[in-house]
Amino acid sequence: MSNYLVSARKYRPIRFDDVVGQGHVTTTLKNALKSDQLAQSFLFCGPRGVGKTTCARILAKALNCQNPSDDFEPCNECGSCTSFNDNASFNIFELDAASNNSVDDIRQLIEQVRFAPQVGKYKVYIIDEVHMLSPSAFNAFLKTLEEPPSYAIFILATTEKHKILPTIISRCQVFDFQRIGVMDMVTHLQEIVEQESLEAESEALHVIAQKADGGLRDALSIFDRMSSFASGQITYEAVLKNLNILDYDYYFRVTDSLLLQDRNTVLLTLDEILKNGFDGSEFITGFASHFRNLMMAKTAPTSDILELSENWKEKYKKQASNVEVGFMLSALTIANDCGLAFKTAKNKRLQLELCLLKLCYLQQAIDLGNIPAEEKKTEVVSEGADKHQQLAEDKKVNEEKEEKESPVVESFDLAAMKAKKAEATKKAKTVSLAEINQAFEETKHFKKQKLVVSNDSLQNLWSEFVESLPSIRSQSILKEHPFELRGETMFFTTDSGVKKSEIVNNTTPFIEWLKRTFNEVNILVDIELTKSAVEEERKAYTSEEKFNAMAKKNPSVLILKKELGLELEY
Repeated sequence: MSNYLVSARKYRPIRFDDVVGQGHVTTTLKNALKSDQLAQSFLFCGPRGVGKTTCARILAKALNCQNPSDDFEPCNECGSCTSFNDNASFNIFELDAASNNSVDDIRQLIEQVRFAPQVGKYKVYIIDEVHMLSPSAFNAFLKTLEEPPSYAIFILATTEKHKILPTIISRCQVFDFQRIGVMDMVTHLQEIVEQESLEAESEALHVIAQKADGGLRDALSIFDRMSSFASGQITYEAVLKNLNILDYDYYFRVTDSLLLQDRNTVLLTLDEILKNGFDGSEFITGFASHFRNLMMAKTAPTSDILELSENWKEKYKKQASNVEVGFMLSALTIANDCGLAFKTAKNKRLQLELCLLKLCYLQQAIDLGNIPAEEKKTEVVSEGADKHQQLAEDKKVNEEKEEKESPVVESFDLAAMKAKKAEATKKAKTVSLAEINQAFEETKHFKKQKLVVSNDSLQNLWSEFVESLPSIRSQSILKEHPFELRGETMFFTTDSGVKKSEIVNNTTPFIEWLKRTFNEVNILVDIELTKSAVEEERKAYTSEEKFNAMAKKNPSVLILKKELGLELEY
């Protein structure tokens, strides 16, 4: 079997300058080495695969390097550096806290710290995944971490800083590692492609870097898989197929169809995406990101934010020039709301289709909303006036046509012809715009009947309203509580707060119904809450209360108590 090394190990940085995307950390460490102002303990925090352990190893080598460079990089040639690279160093110790997290493990480490190094200046202890130590192990480690020997340096690394005791953090110099940018990872991957004599498309490397989500180790693992899958030629299509990623081209096609309001193409494209095995949540998340990228590509300053290849940047800029900012913001909001509702939706496909249909007619809604109200009114009036003018012109043309087509008749038939023409003109009379408006106003503002407030009429209306209620319970409660008309006030009495709420909930729509049906309705409602006789009588619970209740009903009980000299214990 060949001695194959994965890219994450083969191309692991051995100098500070080789570390990708952590310049703020490496610069600080080199300056500390240069000024000889090293802390006694370090804490490296950050996501997985961003270089925490790598920087710890480089720092450990630099501390004991016999021939450091001018900028205090390890030479990787002296005995100390080569022994560490060969995993044979006696001055640098690595401890995995995930499997050595007990108090006994920390005690053994403390015993080792007591002995000075035989070769070199420092003994360096690298504790990885330090958050896995037990609370008792942390407490045992506190004193040594605070006051270690001058030759001891501790470097702690963790992905979960919040799990570490504050007392530990306060004794360390903390460095927060950040996620590695897409462009930094793409540059690093291109260097590896050249060293491995491979061929890779720029778009493919961008997709790998984005899939890694800020972790260079994940990007290198994906790169190894793709190089094996593509047989040395990594293409954009191969990466999409192997990683099951939705192509950007789908989002461009859907957006173009939305701008054309072509709902058929939009729905067919969605169907094609779902049939290819992609999840709906993945589509809507990517679609929202697509509109975010369009907004960034709209202007030159924000286009630099896009972590995409130049080819895709140009495509985004081209499509963004055809999309208004208002459309982008509204589409981004709709897509984001769909993504939030998608998780709880029962019919998930319908949720996606509804979102796309809203977006399909979004531009039409924006255009309608941009028309001022005065222009809308003017347009309606103008349209009515034009229609009236057209009808008048048609009438005039018809009259002239009738006159031209009328046959020449004798003088004694002239009166009859005029009468016939007048009758035809009367039947075909064109209604003016003013007459139409007057008829509409008369129809719109019809006169409603005035309500005559009396006990019988209101009782009949109330009974009719109660019978129309869908709830049998509401009907029963309202029938049990008839009202008494006092002037123009419906007066109810009840002994229950629940029943009072039921009366309030139904009298309100009843009054509104009266106002819609009759004119000048000023009916009010008053409800009095009384206590029943059953509620006023207090039940006897204690022994004293029970005896007093018996004595009240039968006074002879008090005489019996007095004669026998009884004393009750309450």
